[in-house]
Amino acid sequence: MCSMFSRWNWVACGFYLVLNICSPDASGGLVQSCGHIIPESPVLALGSNFTALCILNESCLDFGNIYASQIIWKIKNKLVPKEQYREINRTVSSVTFNDTSSLATPLTCNILADGQIEQNIYGITVTVGLAPEKPKNLSCIVHQESVLTYVMNCTWNPGRHTFLDTQFRLRHSWPEEIFPDCIPKDVNNSCTITDIQFFVNTEIWVEATNALGKAESDPLVVDPIDIVKPLSPQNVSVSSGVLPTVLQLCWVNWISDAVMMLKFNIRYRIVGETNWMEVPSEDTASTRTSFIVQGLRPYTEYAFSIRCMKEDGVGYWSDWSEEKTGMTTEAQPSKGPPIWRIIDTSHSPAFWTVHLLWKALKPFEANGVILQYEVTIRDKSSPSSPVKKYNVTSTNHTLQLREGTYEVTLVARNSVGSSPPSVLLIPASNSKAPVKNLRTLPKHDKLWVGWTAPNSYVLKYVIEWCLVSSSSDCIIEWQIALGGVQGVDLKGIKPFKCYLITVYPLYADGQGSGQSVKAYLKQDRPSKGPTVQTKKVGKAEAVLTWNHLTVEEQNGFIRNYTILYKTIDGNETVVTVDPSKTEYTLSSLTSDTLYTVRMMASTDNGSRTGPDFTFTTQKFGKGEIEAIVVPVCLAFLLIVLLGVLFCFNKRDLIKKHIWPIVPDPSKSNIAQWSPQVPAKHNFSSKDQTYPEGSFTDVSVVEIEADDKKSFSEQDLKPFDLLKKEKSTSEGHSSGIGGSSCMSSPRQSVSDSDEGDTTQNTSSTVQYSTVVLNGYRDQTPVQVFSRSESTQPLLDSEERSEDHAGGADSTAQRQQYFRQNGGQDETNTDRPCFERTKQITHANEGDLVGFVQLQISGQSSQPLGLGMEKNTQEAAVSNVLQTCTEGQTVRPETVEENPLSVDEMPKSYLPQTVRQGGYMPQ
Repeated sequence: MCSMFSRWNWVACGFYLVLNICSPDASGGLVQSCGHIIPESPVLALGSNFTALCILNESCLDFGNIYASQIIWKIKNKLVPKEQYREINRTVSSVTFNDTSSLATPLTCNILADGQIEQNIYGITVTVGLAPEKPKNLSCIVHQESVLTYVMNCTWNPGRHTFLDTQFRLRHSWPEEIFPDCIPKDVNNSCTITDIQFFVNTEIWVEATNALGKAESDPLVVDPIDIVKPLSPQNVSVSSGVLPTVLQLCWVNWISDAVMMLKFNIRYRIVGETNWMEVPSEDTASTRTSFIVQGLRPYTEYAFSIRCMKEDGVGYWSDWSEEKTGMTTEAQPSKGPPIWRIIDTSHSPAFWTVHLLWKALKPFEANGVILQYEVTIRDKSSPSSPVKKYNVTSTNHTLQLREGTYEVTLVARNSVGSSPPSVLLIPASNSKAPVKNLRTLPKHDKLWVGWTAPNSYVLKYVIEWCLVSSSSDCIIEWQIALGGVQGVDLKGIKPFKCYLITVYPLYADGQGSGQSVKAYLKQDRPSKGPTVQTKKVGKAEAVLTWNHLTVEEQNGFIRNYTILYKTIDGNETVVTVDPSKTEYTLSSLTSDTLYTVRMMASTDNGSRTGPDFTFTTQKFGKGEIEAIVVPVCLAFLLIVLLGVLFCFNKRDLIKKHIWPIVPDPSKSNIAQWSPQVPAKHNFSSKDQTYPEGSFTDVSVVEIEADDKKSFSEQDLKPFDLLKKEKSTSEGHSSGIGGSSCMSSPRQSVSDSDEGDTTQNTSSTVQYSTVVLNGYRDQTPVQVFSRSESTQPLLDSEERSEDHAGGADSTAQRQQYFRQNGGQDETNTDRPCFERTKQITHANEGDLVGFVQLQISGQSSQPLGLGMEKNTQEAAVSNVLQTCTEGQTVRPETVEENPLSVDEMPKSYLPQTVRQGGYMPQ
């Protein structure tokens, strides 16, 4: 009916065919498919050729336009190349595979109809595998399960994997009878036969079968009695014998002698060890149930085990029996304990502290329990000395001996007897030849120590070693080697630890000096690096210092130190240092630069770097600062010295400008000037500057307390007026030196002639008395003014002769004033100021700074502001003007360079006349 449809409707037609093929018919069965494949589910040999045919049914051909040319083949839904197709006829198509290795399942035949609609026609399952190989290596063993029960187990090699279901059968037969096959259950290479017969030859073979073929092994012909593996002896027991070197074994055999005769194998070992020893096979080659083992060590525990097999050696050994142990009895110790000594002479060279050390005997040497040790000391340097004996239970003993040669004998005792003696000679010195070429070599977990023997015959060697530690003493361990040995293995050596090893040769008449060497079983890199510091830092060098690492931190021999240093932005410089050094100097550094330095310690197995350390080089080198500072200091000292010399030469000038001498008025006698001609003066407070020529005379007077009566009240008023003038114009009055009559100041004098020789030239009086010329009938006015002259201080202490002649001196001064003051005013040669005593040297520039009126007495009366005041001020002014214009001052001594008015100091103090002629300041 598909032909009735147009080509565009092939989809519906294909769906119709599927329904016809897969839907049930009216009778309840399935409709026959449109084709099938030959062969149906084949089993193929791997690698062989294979051809399959797809045959279409005629009914399907009539139903629709389906032909063999439309058939396509697929393997697991993968299209087979069309080169492998072949169209045999209108209904048959074949596909050929040259190698079935690539063939997989399922293999399907499909139709590609018009419209490219693919429909599955038929499919088969393809199995690919191999034929079985011939089984090989067939072997059988008869196991004894009990006294009367035996089973035979056979094994073989099944060969290659066939990828197919392969069946193995174990077959056996007698010449006249074939027994049932034995089919393996779990594995394909083993099978057990329970029904066997001894003393009959049995043929045994294996047969393998699968879909591709069958194979048989070579037959095995054997009597089962010859392949028996008996049970091991049971109920083994061990008992000690009469001698300390034998043990007796007893056991039970599980196989009857009527079945077979047995031989045995006995092994034994010391408990705690792994090596087994065996009894010679010829001693146990006959059937037996007991055996005595000889040549054992006394007082030693042994473990025993036994096995058996057929006496003629045909068959298999039984398993080893359960281990049983037994101990031999005690015997006399076989050798003396090894003995050594350590001599301590630190307390006194004449007396020795001898530490005797010996090792406990091994069990096979002690042959029992050591109860005690007997130590005997003989002084060989003094044969008459008594022999000393000590019974010791420990393995060491300490003696106090004098310096000399001694022989020490040591014996170990147990319950049976004593050991042979061990002899140790303690010489006065190690005078014999030492060993040579002492060396070490690590060997796995042991350290081998070797040496070259001396030329002399050596009885034995003593090897000492101890763990070197920085925190505790070296605990010595030691062992003894025979004289013919030139190397031993030291056990118990730990890795990464330093050991000090010493070898002593012992001779018949003494011992040689010890030779020592340090060694490591295994080295590692240091656990930390050295910490470096600076000891001294200069401009271009730095001295670095560090401490050696402790023995525990080294973990090996330090081969070298490495110093690594650099600036912040510079390359790192590496310096290698000998390991014995603890100090190194870095040179060629840059001044005033920050450096970072670290240090590395290296062993044979690696290196470790310590922490970083920084330092800064100095800006100046050694001596540079001194080279700068010393010349500067010397130059400064030279300048100071020159300045001092200059100041010393110009001390007067400097003294005048910087610190003028101010005398202490309390220690001087105030001078008085007595005017001769009274005159009217103008003491106006507004006019502080006195005209030149108004002063007629300057004199130093001393006023006693009694002299105030000679002045009338009229005489005192001008003084009060001048005193008041001073107080109102003190700050801006000029000195007397400004007038021509005061250009030559005079020295002050004492109140007597003796004052000439007692005046102090180092101090001056800066006060003077200005005596004004009054009018004809007036009392002269005394005006006291401050003077800037450098007059020497008057004697401040009142001498007894001054008090005695005080009144007379005053009278004489007043008379002198009247005589000089009464001279004619027109005399131009008369000086303005005259002295009553000798005038010392004074500066010409000393001036009277201020005129001050001083009145002797208990009190002073203030002057009025009326007519009388004006009269007195006019009189003073006229006197000063007259003195300046018409007179010339002629002092006895005049200084060449007088000071100007501006250069004089302006310091004024008010003055009062005190009793006795002294002026307090």
